[in-house]
Amino acid sequence: MPTQTLRHSLIAAAIAGVLVAGYARFGGDSPQPASATATPPAQIAAAPVPAAAPTVTLPDFGSIVRQSSPAVVNISVSGTTKVSARDIPQLDPNDPFSQFFRRFQPPQAETPMHGMGSGFIVRPDGVILTNAHVVEGASEVTVKLVDKREFSAKVVGVDKPTDTAVLKIEAQDLPTLKLGSPTQTGVGDWVLAIGSPFGFENSVTAGIVSAKSRSLPEEGYVPFIQTDVAVNPGNSGGPLLNTQGEVIGINSQIYSRTGGYQGLSFAIPIDVALKVEQQLLDHGKVSRGRLGVGVQDMNQALADSFGLSRPEGALVDMVPEDGPAARAGVKAGDIIVALNGQPIHDSRELPPLVADLKPGSEAKLTLWRDGQNEEVALKVGELQEPAQASAEPTEAKGRLGLAVRPLSPEEHRQADIKGGLVVERVAGPAAKAGIAPGDVVLAVNGQPINDAGQLRELAAKAGKHLALLIQRGEATMFVPLDLG
Repeated sequence: MPTQTLRHSLIAAAIAGVLVAGYARFGGDSPQPASATATPPAQIAAAPVPAAAPTVTLPDFGSIVRQSSPAVVNISVSGTTKVSARDIPQLDPNDPFSQFFRRFQPPQAETPMHGMGSGFIVRPDGVILTNAHVVEGASEVTVKLVDKREFSAKVVGVDKPTDTAVLKIEAQDLPTLKLGSPTQTGVGDWVLAIGSPFGFENSVTAGIVSAKSRSLPEEGYVPFIQTDVAVNPGNSGGPLLNTQGEVIGINSQIYSRTGGYQGLSFAIPIDVALKVEQQLLDHGKVSRGRLGVGVQDMNQALADSFGLSRPEGALVDMVPEDGPAARAGVKAGDIIVALNGQPIHDSRELPPLVADLKPGSEAKLTLWRDGQNEEVALKVGELQEPAQASAEPTEAKGRLGLAVRPLSPEEHRQADIKGGLVVERVAGPAAKAGIAPGDVVLAVNGQPINDAGQLRELAAKAGKHLALLIQRGEATMFVPLDLG
């Protein structure tokens, strides 16, 4: 007990010392030594008043949820999926069960399929937005409201490129969500999601916007909103809301190594989804603009090769014949730096902008070509699958480190290309850049290649940097070589 009493006394003395020191610092009357000279009251300066720390307030998530939840729905789907024989585990031919499966297992068997997801009402007459993958392959779609009412839903239309689907239920005067603007939402802003993860209806999670305009593999038409909001299976199709309770996106997918939420979730911007919704309601399908080019991103090495001061724009690496771009004179090696006056900083920015163009309209491209900007006008086509060529397996070595040969007539016919040289062996700069045997060299710095002599000549004239347009399998790309 004496030790405890002493500890308390010391703590009390220390606190008193801190308070006294602080008070004395801000002009309070503290004891002065007898020898100190008193300062006249008129000369005593007023002590500065410390600024109050800014008050940090969190959004009123509760009111947002109460306002928004009635318009969020749970979606259940059912149907059948076909399972082929190759989906069955392979057995050793000598296994006695092997003959059984071969004889009695049908080539394709239909098995029941069930799924769940989320959605939200955007029109009081029963129009609902959700993800395309939520209703894909479903023969029956059931929508359940917060008030427990259930409706059989019709799938009005599905757009896989944007993973957007429109449903319709027969009901009137339904609650709807307010629609916001993703462009007005910034990185770091609070957002929340409402959905049915793992079937737990009307679950709410919150977080912030982590990034905007994210491009994901095989998702070229959607500039995704990235968040750290917890999203799990069943959340798909549900709304992403801002602090005003407005929908700014549709929760679509997560990035995960485990199959569950790991801090990276992605939402389709609502303005993208609304364009799709309108076309599906009006026409039952979505039409998109097409330029008829393949593009790749720029890096500093490519920028040096094409004489740009910094890596920006979309580098054209393929121009299919008879496409809008080809008819307008666009060629591989051109760099698209603007579309209808809007700057293109990154190749990923181009596909969504082109998709928004109306087929048949006119578009203006600003190209970087031969060291200067040029404007090209073209008539926008309608999106179709680009016809890409394939390549195969050379007599010129030298500065590039390449041994090449012309394509045979059969190879030309199979690849559907003119000119080009097949790579047989690589070394030096070409090997360092990742070029491999079997690649087809189509152009040097945008100039088409027809024979090995031309390749040697262009390589000899090149400076420290050079870009080869190569074709590998079904892909074409510019590869920068450092010749320094």
